Amino acid sequence: MGYKTKRNTMNNYETLYVLKPTLTDEETASNIAKIEEILVKQGAQILATNKIGMRRLAYPVQKHERGFYTVVYFKAAGSVIAELERNLKFNEEVIKYLTVKYTKKKEIAQFEKLVANANQVKEEPKEEVAPATTEEVATESAQA
Repeated sequence: MGYKTKRNTMNNYETLYVLKPTLTDEETASNIAKIEEILVKQGAQILATNKIGMRRLAYPVQKHERGFYTVVYFKAAGSVIAELERNLKFNEEVIKYLTVKYTKKKEIAQFEKLVANANQVKEEPKEEVAPATTEEVATESAQA
């Protein structure tokens, strides 16, 4: 009766995975959605997804020099990670992946900053205004 059982609590996780550079935009989006779906089915709460984009790899992986980087920030029970990584391992489009668990107060504070930054990145493209071309500037100054 004096023993406390550790419940299956929600922990903070970050999973970075790299997709093959040969995929089309639709295939990339489909793979990202599939991975998020696995997390949701397992009971994870997705906080943010940061699609970093195409980057050069530090060293060739499966003969690829580049890859499409994506980071998913989520809260989940520890048992979810085994299922997620099993799916990532068998997904032929994923060439590398890494999951990090945040447990200490400082780590969790940093995790929350990363989630906030990832959510801002998602919103920014909507607000961006295309820069005026030199022709538009010339016509505006000629009218004034």
